[in-house]
Amino acid sequence: MTANSRPRLPRRRAVLLILVLAPSMLAAQTEPPTPKRLALEEALNYALQHYPAVRESLEQVNAARAGVTVARAQYLPSLNGIYQNSRATQNQVPGIWLPTSITPTVEGPIGPSSGQSYWGSQAAALFSWEPVDFGLRGANVSEARSAEDRATANLAVTRLEVATAVGNYFLSALAAHEAVIAAQANMNRWQVFSQSVHTLVDNTLRPGVDGSRADAQLAMAKTQLYQAQQQEQMALATLAALMGEAGTQITLDPGSLLILPSQESLPSIAAAEHPVARDQMALVREAQTQRKVLSKTDYPRIFIQAEGLARGSEVPNAGSNIGNWNGLAPARGNWIAGVTVTFPNVFDFKALNAEKQRSDANEHSQQAHYDKTIQDLTGRAQAALAQLNSARLIAEQTPVALSAARAAETQSRARYNASLATVVEVADAEGLLAQAEMDDAVARLNVWRSLFSLAYAQGDLQPFLEALRAARP
Repeated sequence: MTANSRPRLPRRRAVLLILVLAPSMLAAQTEPPTPKRLALEEALNYALQHYPAVRESLEQVNAARAGVTVARAQYLPSLNGIYQNSRATQNQVPGIWLPTSITPTVEGPIGPSSGQSYWGSQAAALFSWEPVDFGLRGANVSEARSAEDRATANLAVTRLEVATAVGNYFLSALAAHEAVIAAQANMNRWQVFSQSVHTLVDNTLRPGVDGSRADAQLAMAKTQLYQAQQQEQMALATLAALMGEAGTQITLDPGSLLILPSQESLPSIAAAEHPVARDQMALVREAQTQRKVLSKTDYPRIFIQAEGLARGSEVPNAGSNIGNWNGLAPARGNWIAGVTVTFPNVFDFKALNAEKQRSDANEHSQQAHYDKTIQDLTGRAQAALAQLNSARLIAEQTPVALSAARAAETQSRARYNASLATVVEVADAEGLLAQAEMDDAVARLNVWRSLFSLAYAQGDLQPFLEALRAARP
């Protein structure tokens, strides 16, 4: 064996090993993920934990709660400190300083101008406290609390809207799945019937037009099946996105949703307790607190203040230059204490009155919108209750229609086989049966959908979930 031919055997083994393992490796990589199987309550809970809109509203509540803490901190006194070193030309005894927010202005006689620069330093601490505010800080705290209440109410609305959207699409996807089952059964019947018709046509026992009509009906049944499957996949895709799992394959667990609920209605809830109404009332209260803040801004503000100040410079009062970096540390200290009273701008009364009028108009507008919201919610609950009653009556009739349609389909086939009926009569009977199966499949589900709509109209899904748990077999 030559030196060039020695490595060929290991390479061949490696190639054979890859060829043997490649199919299993490829199958492992291309194996589709296992779909998530969810019941309605599980889907609702998952969406409320993962959907971005809920997390966004929750963070808004946290921000508003922090705003209350900031507003309450206004009751505390303030203590600010500063230290500054500077080097500037000499122009007066205390020196020249960069502007600060707490150090007082000290003036002195202007000294001789010189281009020479000198070190200077200053340190100060200012204590300030407002013992009396005529209710301004309390109004600010109330405004912050109203903002927190509004954020909390908005979170409840967001949770209700997300849960309702998920529930509606869950029920829609489940109804689409039942439609797929009915369409599949209809197509299977037409396949069997089409084969029997073609057998009769081939034996010249039936005209060729019957075979063409059977083929057309079979094609229509397949089209209806494909359309039903498309509707189901679209509903499932939207449901996954609403749950915060866009692109994930999910399957539905119908649970008790395919049996008729025993509960005919839900406990009545006052319209004022609906999250939408509470959110609107939070807007009314927020407008009221803003008006209260404006009513406190035309009072004077009283501050008790005290300050300690120390300064240093290379140039003392005598005007001589000490030098040797002596100005880097403060050398002389002072203190000052007093009461400061600030008054509002007396010429700002017209603009302030306009602000109060605008705030009053905003409050009245929000109150009117609240009254409209109560009316809308009351009407929506009444309409949902009427829809529930209608859905229950329909669900009582669909089994009767289904039984009659099955009998008619069986009889029409028997009449066709006995040459007593045409293929048109069979097609009509099959269409009637397919529609009856579809209606019966979704009739009980529509009762649950109407019950769910009533729960949403009342603003609380918990009674619906309790009814769903009670209906479990």
